[in-house]
Amino acid sequence: MPTVLGIETSCDETAAALVRADGDAARGHILSNVIHSQFDDHAAYGGVVPEIAARAHVDKLDQVVRAALDEAGAGWDDVDAVAATTGPGLIGGLIVGTMTAKAIALARGKPFLAVNHLEGHALTPRLTDALAFPYLLLLVSGGHTQIVLVRGLGDYARWATTIDDALGEAFDKTAKLLGLGYPGGPAVERAATSGDPGRFALPRPLKGEDRPDFSFSGLKTALRQQASALGDLDDRDVADLCASFQKAVTDTLEDRVTRSLVRYRADIADPSPTLVVAGGVAANRAIRSMLETLCERHGFAFLAPPIELCSDNAAMIAWAGLEHLRLGHADPLDMAPRPRWPLDPSSDPLIGSGRKGAKA
Repeated sequence: MPTVLGIETSCDETAAALVRADGDAARGHILSNVIHSQFDDHAAYGGVVPEIAARAHVDKLDQVVRAALDEAGAGWDDVDAVAATTGPGLIGGLIVGTMTAKAIALARGKPFLAVNHLEGHALTPRLTDALAFPYLLLLVSGGHTQIVLVRGLGDYARWATTIDDALGEAFDKTAKLLGLGYPGGPAVERAATSGDPGRFALPRPLKGEDRPDFSFSGLKTALRQQASALGDLDDRDVADLCASFQKAVTDTLEDRVTRSLVRYRADIADPSPTLVVAGGVAANRAIRSMLETLCERHGFAFLAPPIELCSDNAAMIAWAGLEHLRLGHADPLDMAPRPRWPLDPSSDPLIGSGRKGAKA
């Protein structure tokens, strides 16, 4: 069974992993999954600084790759191909990871596999649970909020996306506003556990509208206005604001996702439909609980990756590369990193997505 080295450097995690296909190649076996977080490098700025991230990848990637090999008890002769996140993401980090993977592939005579970071998230349930195509994917991360129909390997249809902020971005900006530090998502979730979600009446953007897309900038603005009206915030104010924000998010997601579940039932001949949630925000327990209940109501199975595979990691990149390798795919060494790389390039641009086109 083939073994693939995966490299992930699209944002603020420097990661490497080895993944091997199990006996029938229906699922993967993670031999190692090493992640070096850059949280401390960016904490003082309340968010990711691209130049600092790129330099940190340069400093750490060789060590992380070596640690992944050592953890797996593997040598270079055990590696059949090298996969790297080639987009979308911060271009500096993408260059570091892609060039490292190409150098290894060239020096060792291995195939190089350019992986779309979003495809890594989309295929994670096949790595962990051997999930068969098709299925519906809710991708919620710091850079993306999308609902995607996953029809097959390389065959994706974007059904919905955000017209402004991604959900993870809204969590991070909320945490920064309330002085909770970085990363924002876990900090807001922790504070919300002791707060009153009914204290503040925050909006549920696009709720009830026929269009299936998402919007979070208005919610973020409403929270900032509420915080400003309170003046100096005490711990109770912060907890209640976080709880109210998280409740508004879960209500919004419930309304938006419901539309796609109904559409899937109507359009896709699938006797056992499954909703997958992936991306960093998929680690939020309130969101997971709501989605699980929603799926029960609509007759869908619900699948969420283990917490350690929700945020950016190299195991998902190695697995996506392995899936392509099994079909005989490989990429040329002159393939350039792509800061924007939509899973569904045929999707139309949206109002609010910027002059470069549809959100990736």
